[in-house]
Amino acid sequence: MRSRFWGGVHPAGRKELSADVPPTPCPPPKQVIIPLQQHIGKPCTPLVKAGDMVKMGQRIGDGEGMCAPVHASVSGRVRTVEACRHPSGFTCPAVVIENDGQDAYASELAPIADPASLDADGLIGRIHGAGIVGMGGATFPTDIKASIGKVETLIANACECEPYITADDALICSDADRAIGGLLLLRQILNPARTVIAIEDNKKNAIAALADRLKTRPEIELAVLPTRYPQGAEKQLIQVLTGRQVPSGGLPRDVGCAVFNIATCASIRRAVAEGEPLLRRIVTVTGRGVKEPKNLIVPIGTPISDVVAAAGGLTDDVWKVIAGGPMMGKAQPDLTAPVTKGVNAVVALTRAENGEAAHHSCIRCGKCVTVCPMGLQPLYLYRFSGCGDREMLRRYNILDCIECGCCAYACPGKLPIVAAIRTGKRLVKEGK
Repeated sequence: MRSRFWGGVHPAGRKELSADVPPTPCPPPKQVIIPLQQHIGKPCTPLVKAGDMVKMGQRIGDGEGMCAPVHASVSGRVRTVEACRHPSGFTCPAVVIENDGQDAYASELAPIADPASLDADGLIGRIHGAGIVGMGGATFPTDIKASIGKVETLIANACECEPYITADDALICSDADRAIGGLLLLRQILNPARTVIAIEDNKKNAIAALADRLKTRPEIELAVLPTRYPQGAEKQLIQVLTGRQVPSGGLPRDVGCAVFNIATCASIRRAVAEGEPLLRRIVTVTGRGVKEPKNLIVPIGTPISDVVAAAGGLTDDVWKVIAGGPMMGKAQPDLTAPVTKGVNAVVALTRAENGEAAHHSCIRCGKCVTVCPMGLQPLYLYRFSGCGDREMLRRYNILDCIECGCCAYACPGKLPIVAAIRTGKRLVKEGK
């Protein structure tokens, strides 16, 4: 299949550092920090207080409206409920739990022997109760996304197009049956005419695993796509697979589509069939700045410092540690922030990989325009963000930016375009 979306780039993949490393459990952390906001929407209200004893799987935060509950990923005593650093760069209230090492388990969700017996409302209720969100990084509550009714095309996104990250690749190679099982449950909810698993062609072992299991599943199509960034962004993926474009300010449902990350699918199956909330995820710990790149199964709330230590620690010439990938992730000023539901990688870069420029200058070459997958004009968004011109930012559709980083990657002047656009988005939203 030929890619058919505008723009995009081909950064060096660097996936070979961790691509063939099977996922292994991260050593149990001494404490976990469970942020009460790990989703797009309203933050959770804490359901526990300092001194309470909690069990693994226990719901410790929840709320009304667009809110995904959070659960204790270890058993132990609640040390405090306080504002903590979030890997996205802000601070938010979090429940800090001292791990007692007992893994005493208590989930409100009972296993379902026959998930096919549940109707759509029953499945959606289970997904909500498990606190499942988009695990590709978007963190939109999955129960709300699955509540849109019948769609024409259901897409499981296994592209994992950003450099370095191999978490979904490792998931498919080790647990393809669970991922496909979750996709089948989404089919029960959304009743699509077409169901597709999309994956890029640089994941040979994962493709083979899926192809083997889909031999008996003719209702699911496997689309192997040429590698191109940011093909895994849902609007670009929809365009590639259906030829349709999500309108400005619109959602996939506006063109009859729904897109779910493949790790989200696996978590849905685990929640429905096994009664386990979203307590852990695979995280790729990689980069030339880490000693032993690997894929780790990490309890939610584990400090990034613990995850890095489980991969042998940092090298002496480390320059930057990023939560997420190098294109869309957030640099960490320290490593006290925890792994959240949306953190699929920790990437450590060395000083030799420092691509920043001492003096930023725009020469109006237009390269940022040619690579923008949303058809925007990043050089002007950068300019208007700098001078705080809300009207021009709206006119140039800044809110359509998906912050993929293609513009900054292509810019010969190494302008911090994405950082400026994030500032501009805040200006526009605050000015409404």
